[in-house]
Amino acid sequence: MKQYQMFIGGQWVDATDGEIIETTNPYSGEVWATIPRGRAEDAERAVQAAQAAFTSGAWPKLTASARGQLMRKLGDLIAENAELLAKTEVTDNGKLINEMLGQVKYLPQYFYYFGGMADKIEGAVIPIDKPDTFNFTRLEPLGVCVAITAWNSPLLLAVNKLAPGLAAGNTFVLKPSEYTSASALEFAKLVEKAGFPPGVINVVTGLGQEVGEPLVTHKLVKKIAFTGSEFGGQRIYESAAKDFKRVTLELGGKSANIVFADANLDNAVKGAIGGIYAASGQTCVAGSRLLVQRSIYDRFVERVVEFAKTAKLGDPMDVGTQVGPVTTPPQFQKILDYIDIARGEGGECLLGGKKATGPNLGAGRFVEPTIFGAVHNRMRIAQEEVFGPILACIPFDDEDEAVQIANDSNYALAAGVWTENMRRGLIMSQRLEAGMVWVNMYRAVSYMSPFGGHKRSGVGHENGMSAVMEYLQTKSVWISTGLETPDPFVLR
Repeated sequence: MKQYQMFIGGQWVDATDGEIIETTNPYSGEVWATIPRGRAEDAERAVQAAQAAFTSGAWPKLTASARGQLMRKLGDLIAENAELLAKTEVTDNGKLINEMLGQVKYLPQYFYYFGGMADKIEGAVIPIDKPDTFNFTRLEPLGVCVAITAWNSPLLLAVNKLAPGLAAGNTFVLKPSEYTSASALEFAKLVEKAGFPPGVINVVTGLGQEVGEPLVTHKLVKKIAFTGSEFGGQRIYESAAKDFKRVTLELGGKSANIVFADANLDNAVKGAIGGIYAASGQTCVAGSRLLVQRSIYDRFVERVVEFAKTAKLGDPMDVGTQVGPVTTPPQFQKILDYIDIARGEGGECLLGGKKATGPNLGAGRFVEPTIFGAVHNRMRIAQEEVFGPILACIPFDDEDEAVQIANDSNYALAAGVWTENMRRGLIMSQRLEAGMVWVNMYRAVSYMSPFGGHKRSGVGHENGMSAVMEYLQTKSVWISTGLETPDPFVLR
C-alpha cells in the first residue's frame, strides 16, 4: 500500500496530528493508499511556506525568463512520467486510462505555453494628459494563491490554475479532493525534481472543512481558484468576500446539446454519446440535456439509444472500456436517486435506469448508461446537475424554442450545436448563454482557449492568454519630471 505525505516548504511531512485518510480504488473497492488528513495547523504551515517563498525566497529573485524555464522543465518531467501519473489517476478516480493518459500527456503543453508567457507580461506607458508627468503601469503577482480541485480530473484541474499563476509569479497551496489526492502528491515529486524553490508549490491533503476552509479564510491568501460543486463555490465566494480576496470559480453545468434536422446525424449521434457518457457523465461540461428538433426527434433518439447500448462497461485500466465506475460512494447514490426522481416526475426511461451488474464490474459502483424521454425543461432531471451517465431528451420546434429551452437554466457553462448551416451555427453561438459553445463538436478544451461559465457555473476563466490576468494586479506609477511642485491644495 502506498503511504503518501504532504509537500510543504519543500519538505515531505505527515499531518501534524499524524492522522490519515484511506483512499479507495473505485473499480476494485480496495484501499490502495493513504494520504495525510491535514488540519488547520497544516494549512497554516503551507500558507506560511508559500508566503515566505513569495516575499523572501529565491522565487522573487528569479527573472521572468528563468521562471519560464523552470515551468518548461516541469512540463518535460510530466511528459517523462505521464504513464505513472495517468495510472495513479485511474486507480484513484476510476476514469478511463485512455482519457487520463491523453490528459496527462497534454499537460506539458500548459507549462510550455504559460512558461513562454512568463517574460511577456508587460505594463504600459500611458501618454498621460498631465504636463511634466511620466505615468506607467506595472503588472504584479498577487501573492499566495490557493488552488482547490475536484475529484474528476485532478491534475488537469490543478494545472489549469498553477500554470498561469506561476507564470505571473505567484506561489501556491494546492488542496486536491480527499478522494483523489494521490496524483497531486506524485506531481509534487516532479515539482521538487524540477528545482522549484521551496514553498513555491505546496500540496496539503484532507477534508474541505478541516484543511480547505482554513486555507480559504487565511489572511495571507490573496486568491482562491476553485473547481467543484456549486455549493462549495458559493461558500468560498462568500468567505472570500469578507477579505476581498480574488476568486476564480469553475462550477457546474446543465449543458444543452442541440441537434437540428439538417445536422450530419451520424456525427451528432456520436456527439450526443460523447457529451454525456464520456467520463461516465462526471464532467462539468456534460451535455446532459439533449435537445432534438421535433421532426427528427423519435428516430434520432432511437439511434442514440441503440448506440448507447453498445457502450462497454468495465475495468478503467482496460483500453477497450468505454464507461468506467462512479468515483465516489456519495456520487453513486446521488445518481441512483436522480433516476428515481426522473421516474417520479414522469420521465420515460428508454435505456438503463439502474445499477449495472456483471462479472467485469469490480466492486460494482457502475450505473447503466441511462436515457430519459418525455422530459420537459422544468423537471429536476433537466434543471439540476446529476454528474452521472443520465441523458434527458427534450424536443423543440425551431431556433427560438431551442434557445429558450437551452437558456432556461441556472447554469451557463457550455452548449453544443449540430447543424450543417453555418449561419445558424454562428447565430446560435451568439444567442446561447454559455461560456463555451461547440458547433459540430463537443467536449474539446485547449490551454489556448478560455474555459469558464456564467450564472451559477462560475466566476472568471481559466486557460488562454487572459488566464494570466486572473493572477495579476495592476499598479499605476506616477513620476513628476517638473522642476516645481504646483499648488498642493489642488488636485492635479
